Amino acid sequence: QMGRAIGGFDAYTTTNVLRGRGLSSSAAFEVLVASIMNHLYCAGSLTPVQTALAAHYAENCFFGKPSGLLDQLSCAVGGVIEADIRDPESPLVRRFPLDLAQRGCALCMLDDQVSHADLVEDFAAIPREMGEVARCLGRQFLRDVRYETFLEAIPRLRSLCGDRAVLRAYHFFQEDRRVPLQCQALEEGDMEAFFRLARQSGRSSFMFLQNASNYRDSAAQPLAVLQALAEELLGGRGAVRVHGGGFAGTVAAFVPLDLLEGFVQGMEAMAGRGICHVLNFRSTGAALLVN
Repeated sequence: QMGRAIGGFDAYTTTNVLRGRGLSSSAAFEVLVASIMNHLYCAGSLTPVQTALAAHYAENCFFGKPSGLLDQLSCAVGGVIEADIRDPESPLVRRFPLDLAQRGCALCMLDDQVSHADLVEDFAAIPREMGEVARCLGRQFLRDVRYETFLEAIPRLRSLCGDRAVLRAYHFFQEDRRVPLQCQALEEGDMEAFFRLARQSGRSSFMFLQNASNYRDSAAQPLAVLQALAEELLGGRGAVRVHGGGFAGTVAAFVPLDLLEGFVQGMEAMAGRGICHVLNFRSTGAALLVN
């Protein structure tokens, strides 16, 4: 559809990305395949953003998951990015050079060892409900709705869309304000401000977006348990939040380096061996290593 040459190939692949844990494993594979096609048949002419768009098309139309574009952009572009997807065919992407070790912290992913591969409907409900709120206010997307208009309409929205949709819309508005502040904190090297905002984001995700558990089985809440244990071990420092789409998978913890050893030991003592993974950001995205 993009007018590019395509063809077949044989590939041997390997990965250490945890699957079904909200770590963009499907996006990583999609970007890998798109990048192979790009270099085998398109002379490497596709930009990382174009590669991400092709991968995102596969996610939505063939994997059947109505996710946004952020996972594929992160895999294709690499590093830490800010993305504005008002125009989904031409997203605006800005990269941030971020060496966590130089900033005195580490990124830990806490694995609840539960796959979210069968939770597509839970993910799909989030944009669907936000879209319902937007349409009740005469717009297609919440980003085009004035926050004050939303607040004034809450009584009507609760009746038309339900309380959960209203809470999820509230999370959207708050998060949309937080992201520029998080980017500013990273630009200024103010990690304490970034951590504070990340903690706020995590709690809003838990309380208002409601993606910490699927609530079909309210007795099983492994992500919430991991988040509680991590906050206890951090003692108010760093930040903890549900990672990825939530419902199952992983919790992200930004851990000060002086706490790292005790944090890993504490998490694995309380939640099980092998659940805490210390990760690094890779500064490059999908890349051809040997031509």
